[in-house]
Amino acid sequence: MVVHIELKETHMFPGNDLKVRGLVPNRQPDAMDRTYTPEVVDENKERGNWSNKVEFMMSCFSYAVGLGTIWRFPYLCYRNGGGAFLIPYIIMYLLAGLPLFFMELAFGQYASEGPITIWKICPLFQGIGYAMFSISFLVAIYYNVIVAWSFYYLFASFTNELPWSHCENDWNTPACARFDGKNCTVLGGLLNTTGHCLFQNESSPELWDSLKAAAGASRMPADEYFHHSVLGISDGIEDIGGIRWQLALCLLLGWIMVFFALLKGVKSFGKAVYFTAIFPYVVMFILLIRAATLPGYIDGIMFYLIPKWERLTEAKVWGDAAMQIFFALSPCWGGLITLASYNTFHNNCFRDSLIVATGNILTAFFAGFVIFGIMGFMAHELGKPVESVATEGAGLAFIAYPEAVSRLPFAPIWSILFFVMLLTLGLGTQFTLLETVVTTIVDSWPDKLRGRNHKWVVLGASCVMFLLGLTMCTRNGMYVLQLLDNHAATFSALIVGLCEIFVIHYLYGVDRFLNDIKVMLKRYPPTYGLWYFMWKYLTPVVIIGLFIFCTVDFAPSSYADVVFPGYVNAIGWVISAVPISLIPIVAIMKISKAKGSLRQRIDSLIKPTPDWGPALHRHRAEADVPRHVDSRVPLTLTVASSMNEEGGDLSDLDPVLEIPEEDGDIGLQMKPTRRV
Repeated sequence: MVVHIELKETHMFPGNDLKVRGLVPNRQPDAMDRTYTPEVVDENKERGNWSNKVEFMMSCFSYAVGLGTIWRFPYLCYRNGGGAFLIPYIIMYLLAGLPLFFMELAFGQYASEGPITIWKICPLFQGIGYAMFSISFLVAIYYNVIVAWSFYYLFASFTNELPWSHCENDWNTPACARFDGKNCTVLGGLLNTTGHCLFQNESSPELWDSLKAAAGASRMPADEYFHHSVLGISDGIEDIGGIRWQLALCLLLGWIMVFFALLKGVKSFGKAVYFTAIFPYVVMFILLIRAATLPGYIDGIMFYLIPKWERLTEAKVWGDAAMQIFFALSPCWGGLITLASYNTFHNNCFRDSLIVATGNILTAFFAGFVIFGIMGFMAHELGKPVESVATEGAGLAFIAYPEAVSRLPFAPIWSILFFVMLLTLGLGTQFTLLETVVTTIVDSWPDKLRGRNHKWVVLGASCVMFLLGLTMCTRNGMYVLQLLDNHAATFSALIVGLCEIFVIHYLYGVDRFLNDIKVMLKRYPPTYGLWYFMWKYLTPVVIIGLFIFCTVDFAPSSYADVVFPGYVNAIGWVISAVPISLIPIVAIMKISKAKGSLRQRIDSLIKPTPDWGPALHRHRAEADVPRHVDSRVPLTLTVASSMNEEGGDLSDLDPVLEIPEEDGDIGLQMKPTRRV
């Protein structure tokens, strides 16, 4: 196909380098239109790019600011010294969180490759990519189950009276208690089964002991709703029970939404994240305003923030800070590499890292005001101290917070807002998890799966993970989810991160990596020496220390009062070992297929392949790396300066551009024709 276009002077720069980002050869210019301007398209036409920079930023925020930011950080903050916890948290952010976040964004952007194919940098360790793929795959399976729970609660909130606001439902047990015991407990009394306040001097010893036992065994309506109505939870992980069809339908709805969000790759993904990244902040701000008007709000906030400086001497506080920042930013899962791989080559990934990683910390801190403001209100209503109602994880999102919301005027409205917020947070992370899986598969077989077949990869991955997720829609599903959550992305992610740092900063070389960043940013990142020192020494030490802490602090998996059998914990360790085992397995396979002696094979496999580097030829020229030997992105630009070498006159050139339809790069040919 040939398109005749008159190039404006603004498109030509010194050195006769054509700086047009791309052309869409879909129409002939009008005969009278002498100023036809080409339409801008993707820089990497074959693989695609984000439609604009904002979409990339929103996708990073959606990925990093997930459910853990809302339901874990505030709890860790209060448990580890209140405001004092911010000191180790920020330090660990600077030593481990930000360096890993920046490294993976720069790594993915430089090569424009997915988590597996990017390891052309060191083929011997391509198993790291397979490990990242498997971690994202496992997490995506159970993460969407939590999204399904949010859908269940959201649908249940469209009613005049929330179903967990009383104890008169079919699923409630005699242990369910909804009485307002504030005045009674403050005065030292206990409520009996009819809601009357009794005091010790008015009761027999036997009656008083039974009241204390009943008070300890009582359960809030929201607790019974979650465990009996939503989960229908069994007595243990061995008691499978049947599938909860309501949860299965909610899970199906979750996967349908994720499928359509990723149907057209980053183009549709980039539009969906506008909502999933921005809406949670709107809801949190609304909930904060409402919480600030409630009695007990100040008590909750003071409990959240008052520093306990003596806690800074405890190793567990620093370990919790490192663990939270490591998993809050989600490096080593392949997601950051995937998102950055769709950036334009000269995008300022350093600035993006600072904005997103710092924004994650500020969001977690801000969320604490919302969560503990409501917890302070709930403690005030129950006449209990804040620490007795503070919790984390699913207990916070699906028990404590719904219980507090049910006590507000116009409770269904606040419940709808809260669970829509949870949905957007969960879906935002889920989009990236599935995109990581899909990108990895498509990049492995680009000739067969890119283009028209991309949607079938998305559909196939969604169906497989939906079917696997049904195992957590059974009556023992909560136990299975807890097992996966404890093992899928803990030890394995830490080892993957350590291997990733070793390959990039020791085998490839931290100085070479910084030079690659310089090519993209057109300058070194600020404080070159600091990044060199952190990547090569500090960050690996922090990850090793974190691994030791996790090993020492590890406890067998359990949920509530149910401790899992030994063989179930053994299965959990197998889940942890699967991603890690792929690293040596792939290395052995690579060595077995290579030629030469064992030393020669290893030496060749730890060096970058000839096609390692930027995807497009003009960027490879900037990076001073060889052109692709067998490129799927052929460069067809015949540089006009060659005419200078032959004594030609550039002023005699009539700029007629020939655009091959299959070209993935700029794809322009300067066709010299003499003016008559």
